[in-house]
Amino acid sequence: MKRLAWIQGATCNGNAHSFLNYPLLQELLEALELLYHPVLPSRLTLPQLWDLEELDILVVEGGLREGFQRAGFEVNHLIHRLYARANWVVCVGSCAVYGGLFGDRGVAFAGEEPTELKSDKVINIPGCPAHPEWIATTLWALVEGRPPLRDTFLRPKEFFAYTVHAGCTRNEYFEWKVDARGFGFKEGCLFYEQGCQGPYTHGSCNKILWNQESSKPRIGTPCFGCTEPDFPKENLFRTKTYMGIPASLPLGVSKRAYLTLTGVAKSFKIQRLLGRLFED
Repeated sequence: MKRLAWIQGATCNGNAHSFLNYPLLQELLEALELLYHPVLPSRLTLPQLWDLEELDILVVEGGLREGFQRAGFEVNHLIHRLYARANWVVCVGSCAVYGGLFGDRGVAFAGEEPTELKSDKVINIPGCPAHPEWIATTLWALVEGRPPLRDTFLRPKEFFAYTVHAGCTRNEYFEWKVDARGFGFKEGCLFYEQGCQGPYTHGSCNKILWNQESSKPRIGTPCFGCTEPDFPKENLFRTKTYMGIPASLPLGVSKRAYLTLTGVAKSFKIQRLLGRLFED
């Protein structure tokens, strides 16, 4: 049975509460020896973790901020101490991964720059908050002794090898440059006028749905890009353009290819799609 401790740096607690929404939480907890968790009943108190000599999995939630304390301990010192004793370090949420809203830095990265703690034993699960399935599936993999393959930001490729745009139910509107009239509408793309970050953002939000039911674009809200190191961006709900061309093109698309496809798409008026925009 793997011994796990979940430590919070500077955080809003969103990831700890997201984790509680995992449908098979009880089964997962029965496969772990939960030494400490900020919300769930635990065997040890936070001060008792200081004397731990061995730890299988350290979960870190929240950013690392100089001088930030919990229970009389400077959290940065406690995390560094447990990091050295843990076999695996799982960073959950964008603050723990990159620094995010609350931290000066994450565990292994400060924005896009690696820290001194970047190593092969770190697994990063960004998100604001991270999806409970991402967290739980990663912990199951470690329990079963099969750590996930990771990308350059140490994110599991199972969840972050493609963009949020993949699986979006509005993709046909994106292809034909038909935009939604505003937030909350069922039809239309949210990229051009509402600033959706889906084409720039790695994640499986439109494949592994929240509460097994939905995602931001499905309810008419743009993707915020919360799994990327530059989150949160300024002017979040706006796609910056130059003469009608997005300043940042979708990942993996050249400017020449984008202009060619856009020119073709704009020459068509797909009445089937345009008509559906005004059905609400």
